[in-house]
Amino acid sequence: MAYNQFELLRQRRFLPFFVVQSLGAFNDNVYRQAIIGMLFWLGVPIEQRTLYTNLAPALFILPFFLFSATAGQIAEKLEKSRLIRITTTMEIAIMSVAGLGFLLQNMPLLLVALFGTGLQSALFGPVKYSILPSVLKPEELTGGNGLVEMGTSMSILIGMIVGGLIFTLAGNHGPVAAASAIVALAIAGNLVSRMIPPVDAGAPDLKVQLNPIPESRHVLALARKQPAVRNSMLGISWFWFFGTVLTAQLPTYAELHLGGDQRLYLLAFALFSIGTGIGSLLCEKLSARTVEIGLVPLGAFGMSAFLLDLYFARTGAPPATGLTVSQFLDHPGGWRIAIDLTGIGLFSGLFLVPLFALIQSRTPRSELSRVISAVNIQNAFFIVLAAVLAIALQMEQATLGGITLPLPGLSIPQLFLALAIANTLVAIWIFTLVPEFLMRFLSWVLVRTLYRLRLHGIEKHIPDEGPALIVCNHVTYMDALVLSASIPRPVRFVMYYRIFNIPVMRWIFRTGKAIPIAGAKEDPVVMRQAFEDVDAALADGQLVCIFPEGALTRDGNIAPFKAGMERILERRPVPVVPMALKHMWTSMWSKRDGRLGRMRVPRRFRAHVEVVAGEPVDGREAGAAMMEAKVRALRGNDA
Repeated sequence: MAYNQFELLRQRRFLPFFVVQSLGAFNDNVYRQAIIGMLFWLGVPIEQRTLYTNLAPALFILPFFLFSATAGQIAEKLEKSRLIRITTTMEIAIMSVAGLGFLLQNMPLLLVALFGTGLQSALFGPVKYSILPSVLKPEELTGGNGLVEMGTSMSILIGMIVGGLIFTLAGNHGPVAAASAIVALAIAGNLVSRMIPPVDAGAPDLKVQLNPIPESRHVLALARKQPAVRNSMLGISWFWFFGTVLTAQLPTYAELHLGGDQRLYLLAFALFSIGTGIGSLLCEKLSARTVEIGLVPLGAFGMSAFLLDLYFARTGAPPATGLTVSQFLDHPGGWRIAIDLTGIGLFSGLFLVPLFALIQSRTPRSELSRVISAVNIQNAFFIVLAAVLAIALQMEQATLGGITLPLPGLSIPQLFLALAIANTLVAIWIFTLVPEFLMRFLSWVLVRTLYRLRLHGIEKHIPDEGPALIVCNHVTYMDALVLSASIPRPVRFVMYYRIFNIPVMRWIFRTGKAIPIAGAKEDPVVMRQAFEDVDAALADGQLVCIFPEGALTRDGNIAPFKAGMERILERRPVPVVPMALKHMWTSMWSKRDGRLGRMRVPRRFRAHVEVVAGEPVDGREAGAAMMEAKVRALRGNDA
């Protein structure tokens, strides 16, 4: 078993795929920057350079609109390693055309090839993310996605640097060097792709429909069936909007506000990329190897905070011009700006990786490639929207039908301020649409502030989809939060109705969709409704957790399980997952020391707590006594 994501880089099930996708991102950026380098090398007038540099992104993004839906279907139907070999073979052909364009110094041919690279990327995109759940264990999914995002960020950065330097370093041999580099990289990617082990197709019997318009509508509808997946898509697309607006301004920002040239632009882009890579890698550690969407709000608000500080760090002209990297850092505010750019990238990684992991973990394997293709279509739209909106916001006026319209005319720092505000508002909107995001964040912050969790068997025994009843010992008032922070799927907790109705807390419990229950003698109506709600949740394929002891332990031992569990299973015999909380009895939240007024502080700050899950039991066989014995065995001697 891999203990962290870096162990995956030593395993054949992951390493060849990681190298292939990194080489692909590297080669794309070498190619695009080499085109710009050749324009300068040829001395093309600035008007033509501007035309080409604006046309190039449009040609690259167009295939994502035209072919993503078809690509998703193909990725669903074909064995995935075979499809990767096909796309890398396409890359060799496309880069051969591009190489000929460099040798002939023929821009139309280079732009045709650029459209081809967009097509190849659109075909590779769905398999890039849909392959991960097939080759990684559930507990490796966040770490694997973190590595992929880190590899992509660093490949883009290094590719831009290498592509930009080819014509500078090679001089008169620039066209040959550029052509040789991109073809060699494509061949290398294809050779490595042949080492990827076979991965079964998600839906081998799927009939591929070629008409892009109805199929695009179909995959978008498919992706929006689950609210959490739908809003994860929205979050990912917003990241691309955010990143497009930010990175598109960096070349001009480096000149007008940092006082440098292309070297300072590369520094700014490098800091953002390195930060994104670090944030992506941190996700596994911070999430305790689960799909922890509680990191998404943290990432979103961190992005806004550092971008807001970037605005205040330099709102006007630089203190000097013609600065080198070291001179820029030595000037007042230089290090602050560098930290801000790195921080924006770092929190972007925390924002993005859990969203992809959530989509992968909650989408059926037979639909995942098509859902990823829907993500790519939506991303392409947001990228185009970001480019158009950023240009419009910086214009002072525009003429439409003979009428002159005033426009904001924002400076780049003002655009950053507007983006920071918009990012905060969009994040709040997403989290109100899917309260699970915010609830997971609150659980993550609170639980990981108080405890250090050690999880055992969670990813192995908690089903990825479908209904299950979780039964667990009840030690403290924090038990539900600890379990919700440990289980990657949303859980409906059954809780005592008097606690459920506590003012202020009631909103939290209702948002978390807890189910209030009362004793038969206290309120039979509430009790009957609780069993109805539990059955409806299980019928809907959700997880429900009950504490069969019926109350907190008063002595640290497990009390006999009551028969309510059996009543639930008589009506709907779903799998039953035994779980145990260990080392919680000494917590200030238990009844060890009597009333709340005499609560004791934990002996150690952030004490170790273990959460253990056992193998599911068939609901037709599970009984109160059996499940009590299993929970006792999981807990062992430790309370």
